[in-house]
Amino acid sequence: MNTLINTLRDTLGAAHVLTHEDPTTDLSAWEQDWRKRSHGRALAVVRPGNTAEVAAVVRACAAAGTSIVPQGGNTGLVVGSVPDDSGTQVVLSLTRLNAVRVIDTANLTMTVEAGCILQSLQETAEKAGFLFPLSLAAEGSCTLGGNLATNAGGTQVVRYGNTRDLCLGLEVVTAQGEVWHGLSGLRKDNTGYDLRNLFIGSEGTLGVITAATMKLYPLPAAQLTAWAAVPSLEAAVALLGLAHQHLGAGLTGFEVMGQFALSLVDRHFKQLRVPLWDTAPYCVLLENSDSESEAHARAQVERLLEVALEQGVVTDAVVAESLGQAHQLWHIRESIPLAQSEEGLNIKHDISIPVSSVPAFCAETDALLQREIPGVRLVNFGHLGDGNLHYNVQAPATGVYAGDPQAFLLEQEDRVNTLVFDAVARHHGSISAEHGVGSLKAAKLPHYKDAVALGLMRVIKQALDPQKTLNPGRVLP
Repeated sequence: MNTLINTLRDTLGAAHVLTHEDPTTDLSAWEQDWRKRSHGRALAVVRPGNTAEVAAVVRACAAAGTSIVPQGGNTGLVVGSVPDDSGTQVVLSLTRLNAVRVIDTANLTMTVEAGCILQSLQETAEKAGFLFPLSLAAEGSCTLGGNLATNAGGTQVVRYGNTRDLCLGLEVVTAQGEVWHGLSGLRKDNTGYDLRNLFIGSEGTLGVITAATMKLYPLPAAQLTAWAAVPSLEAAVALLGLAHQHLGAGLTGFEVMGQFALSLVDRHFKQLRVPLWDTAPYCVLLENSDSESEAHARAQVERLLEVALEQGVVTDAVVAESLGQAHQLWHIRESIPLAQSEEGLNIKHDISIPVSSVPAFCAETDALLQREIPGVRLVNFGHLGDGNLHYNVQAPATGVYAGDPQAFLLEQEDRVNTLVFDAVARHHGSISAEHGVGSLKAAKLPHYKDAVALGLMRVIKQALDPQKTLNPGRVLP
């Protein structure tokens, strides 16, 4: 191992190869996952500064038989980017690869490196007069490479799609340390297998994404945000249908939030002043992006809400009167996971269900969990516009688990996961919508993924990474 460390130091410089040999070096930021559910021990954390250095690191590790854990902003939720506790894995941090290489205004693309912070990319695009629409709660610290590796979703999937849909080309270091130069800005290229989409969503198990060419869009003339109370999930789905009819392609966000989820925000972040949360079982947050004017966007939303009120789909609503108010409403939505953490440890689910089946799934699964674990609290919220729910389970506030959420997780997590995932399967959904599989769901995947699909995935892994150098134990158990 000392030979490998010396090789890495010769390649990157000693300052960019961090080990536990130095007692003043704290590696916890790279060794612990964001939810603090897993804490590993790395042989070293390496920080290459360009693609050639990434390739050199991969070649050195492959020659030494040492596995690599690629890591971006380390904001993942499925324990997919931290080392195990063996002390033998190298964490490959990509945060120094943070350059915007080029913005092609005529082609509506920008080519950027994997370590770029998502929020910085949004701001860079806006300064150039364009919209980069990928948006999620961790955008201030997550990196594009991680977004691509997990095919992240976020709040605007209903209009722009997942990260996969925003990507035109990739630069990737293979498990052998070769570089695939695939940074095409082409929207049409029918010359064989789609390697780009093979690497996107592979969670660092097939190759290391070092750069990407991403789509840009014209900045909307106006964005209008509305918050509506609805009497049921069926009503929320009906409102989504009306929004598609009245707003068309202008509908860029459609979030649903359960009453208990909003009550946690109200309890732990009083300063946010959550509207209408105690008047209905669910609230909806929707966004209309308009290419004409704010007046036109407002007229569209007001007409939508008028029709929805007439039909009983909405019981009350507020429309943001300024950009500041709109940001406040979105901040409430994005604060639900933080409020949940303040309430205590919980069992998280990132599932997707056909939109039409969401009400039936929730009714069935809510009742099932209440019957099996009386008093369990359901924190249900998410991207209803694309069928992605964060269907999370909080320990009962009274009884044996009161004040002891750790015991709830230890004793009930596997059982709860099985109950929820079985219900997802009955409703033809997926156990991972946007967070990935990582190591947290790897053991569950064979129970819910088509056997032929799993077989093909194993063949691909074996072909591209026969030594299992890249992120072993993730995605495929």
